[in-house]
Amino acid sequence: MPPSSEIEKLKEEIRALKQENRKLRNSFNYEMKKDTVIVPDEFKSIFKQAQNSVNDYFSNNSYDPDSAEIIINGERYVLLRSCAISYEFVEVFKELYSNRGEEEAVRIGNNFLFDIAHLLGREDAKAFHRKMDLTDPIQKLSAGPVHFAFTGWANVEMLPESNPSPDNDYFIKYIHHNSFEAQAYIKAGKKTENPVCMMNAGYSSGWCEESFGLSLTAVEICCEAQGADHCTFIMAPADRIHEYLEKEANFDSREDYDVPIFFQRKYAEDKLKESLRQKDTLLKEVHHRVKNNLQVISSLLKLQKEALKDDELAKMFDSSIMRVNTMAYIHEIIYGSRDVSSINIEKYFKKLLQSLAQFYRTDDQRIEIELSIDAGNLFLFPDTVIPLGLILNEVACNSFKYAFKEDDEGKFYLHLTEKDGYYNLVVGDNGKGITKMRRSDESLGMSLVEILCDQIDAKLEQINSKEGLEYRIIFEHLTEKA
Repeated sequence: MPPSSEIEKLKEEIRALKQENRKLRNSFNYEMKKDTVIVPDEFKSIFKQAQNSVNDYFSNNSYDPDSAEIIINGERYVLLRSCAISYEFVEVFKELYSNRGEEEAVRIGNNFLFDIAHLLGREDAKAFHRKMDLTDPIQKLSAGPVHFAFTGWANVEMLPESNPSPDNDYFIKYIHHNSFEAQAYIKAGKKTENPVCMMNAGYSSGWCEESFGLSLTAVEICCEAQGADHCTFIMAPADRIHEYLEKEANFDSREDYDVPIFFQRKYAEDKLKESLRQKDTLLKEVHHRVKNNLQVISSLLKLQKEALKDDELAKMFDSSIMRVNTMAYIHEIIYGSRDVSSINIEKYFKKLLQSLAQFYRTDDQRIEIELSIDAGNLFLFPDTVIPLGLILNEVACNSFKYAFKEDDEGKFYLHLTEKDGYYNLVVGDNGKGITKMRRSDESLGMSLVEILCDQIDAKLEQINSKEGLEYRIIFEHLTEKA
């Protein structure tokens, strides 16, 4: 009688043989009785070669439930019930989005299925092209329908009018025989008025998109689940798909097909971003041109001023030049900013005050500029900033010119606070207050300030004291904050 160690060894070998036998019984056996794909004659040789290559790929397979693995040519695959990703999936979306109505719920579910399948088609194509070392677009395409058949999606028939060219004239009309989605509806006895093969459309367009380097979409124009003879599709660039749909039947009487686009929201966002970028560039260019034109006007005023002999008139020209420069400055800031729709008010006021002080302050004056903004990181719209800048120009102009003597030490201040949705802007100085000279020169400036306050619906208060002149401007919170 053999020793117990040998008996155990024999038992172990028997168990191993049984396991191997079970694997062999459960392994996939693909036996092609006919071509998996039907194509026009000019493509038959390429697709025949692809069929043989894909067949060899799927011949190397194993199905091992013990390790929960389905391995095909070194890649792990996953099996799914066709019903779970067709009508059952759509039924779940009807429940989840019942508040939006059945039509909208189905549309959301179908778009989701298309997007997922489109992505799978792209990634499978990328992996297959790499494994099979495919570089020519038609060769890349040819592997797709064969792979489609081997993985249980459908059998593809490319119709003769197809034109799979690597450009914007790309067009394919094709049939999916025995589509898993249509068959799932039919076998379950589910009636539908609309095409249902969204994953078929998404996967095939994703594979072709990767093969040709084009942004493609596909639309099922008739479906077996509707009672049609075939599940027929049209594939083309997204911006041309409607042309081809219109040729299929009388445009006035045909259905309004819902054209799926991979990650439609992302596509729309990308389009919107590009549109906004173009508009932003255009707006910046407009601000740049306005600034340049204002600088030309400023230069002309300076030239005109040089010909004047009247000092008072020259001072009026100086005021006008500064007003023009202030307007030019805001346009320069907008042109140089990343966001043309809002301006950082603290940076703007600070630079503008420095510019005004440099223009008006004499060498003998020692005037402190105090800037205080207690309103967070505040951004205002240009429509508000420009009037505020001009108001500041008028007030600062009169302060620097009349509030202080030549050798005075004084202070010009700007305080901005926010409360209950309103901004309180306080601008003033601690100089002499209103003198006769200041009052006469200020009449035009004061009129401008009142007009500018009206533009932004602001309330204006003027406070005079022995120690200076102050303006309080209250305007509503019609702004954005960073």
